[in-house]
Amino acid sequence: MRTVVILGSGTAGTIAANKLRRRLARDDWEITIVEQRGAHYYQPAFLFIPFGRYRPTRARREAARYVPDGVTRVRGEVERVDPDARTVSLLDGSELHYDFLIIATGTSPHPDETPGMAEDWHGAVHSFYTYDDALALREAIARFDRGRLVVHITEMPIKCPVAPIEFALLADDHFRRRGIRDDVEITFVTPLDGAFTKPIASATFGTLLEDRGISVEPDFMIERIDAQGRRIVSYDEREVPYDLLVTVPLNRGAAFVGRSGLGDELDFVTVDKGTLRHTTYDTIFAVGDAANVPTSKAGAVAHFEMDVFPDQFARIVEGKEPTETFDGHATCFIESGGGKAMLIDFNYETQPLPGTFPYPLVGPLPLLKESRLNHLGKLGFEWVYWSMLLAGRPLPLPAQMSMKGKKAPA
Repeated sequence: MRTVVILGSGTAGTIAANKLRRRLARDDWEITIVEQRGAHYYQPAFLFIPFGRYRPTRARREAARYVPDGVTRVRGEVERVDPDARTVSLLDGSELHYDFLIIATGTSPHPDETPGMAEDWHGAVHSFYTYDDALALREAIARFDRGRLVVHITEMPIKCPVAPIEFALLADDHFRRRGIRDDVEITFVTPLDGAFTKPIASATFGTLLEDRGISVEPDFMIERIDAQGRRIVSYDEREVPYDLLVTVPLNRGAAFVGRSGLGDELDFVTVDKGTLRHTTYDTIFAVGDAANVPTSKAGAVAHFEMDVFPDQFARIVEGKEPTETFDGHATCFIESGGGKAMLIDFNYETQPLPGTFPYPLVGPLPLLKESRLNHLGKLGFEWVYWSMLLAGRPLPLPAQMSMKGKKAPA
């Protein structure tokens, strides 16, 4: 009997558990999943909670509901992985042996990594990347009726890189609905040279922000936050004042990854971007946000990874060469306010392009263009997530990105 241990019961870990349990013979394989928390969150909801547009309790469910029969559940925090002994040590002193290890422990924000950021946390400094942060920001937004709102990204990579843009656009929409938009100045501050990482999408988003009266401060590498003076300061001594700061702190992978010598400087597991196999240890894989693959850290990436990974994992553990590799496929809805949203579809090699998705001409979803259908698509995805995605059920979307319907630049 061989053993697969999955670390983490978030999106990628839960899908992996479901798909591998169906793919690997029960008489030959034992699967164990280590749950580091008992709750599972629908994280796209964190964007809507601060504006009072989503009931918070809907975003939280018991993680155990989505782990399939035939998978052993263990609750605990990971202390260290010994890749030579093939063991996982937990903080409670227990130890798990594995033949193959899948790390799916995601990424998390670390406000303590930036001087001054944690000093006024949940005062005038907020975020929306965790459930508790989204709840605290909801109260702050409700009280905010005039002044300077700054939406800020500390450093890339971050979970869902379009989310800060969405937040700025939804804030614009929210204050217009309240009739106080003229009293609120919104600034988007980013370490990038534009609004996004890819040039065509960056230009599109930049224009959208400009049209909404949202100024962009690019190439801003934050050195510190002056919490008393309410200003963020860059290494080149630029300053941006704020009355309410909504920041995306530095994102890091799980600390045990660094302690175990399995990751990069930010504790993301170093893997081959096609097979998701560790670059040094061939019995270790990483999926979802935990891996250092050069694409978005987003639920869509975990989805498309898991359309490829289970079958290829089964081939690899049998000593066979993979017949398909992950191409970095990501699809993201971008809420733009006013009941509309945009959509981008891209991979490692191809940046987001205009066109239609998933089919040429008929779409029905436009790419890099605002539409009501895209907004409805984002709202409808919640049911898909809880009912189909986590369970590893097939969705009518190709795992590999397709150029069909896309308009490539000359």
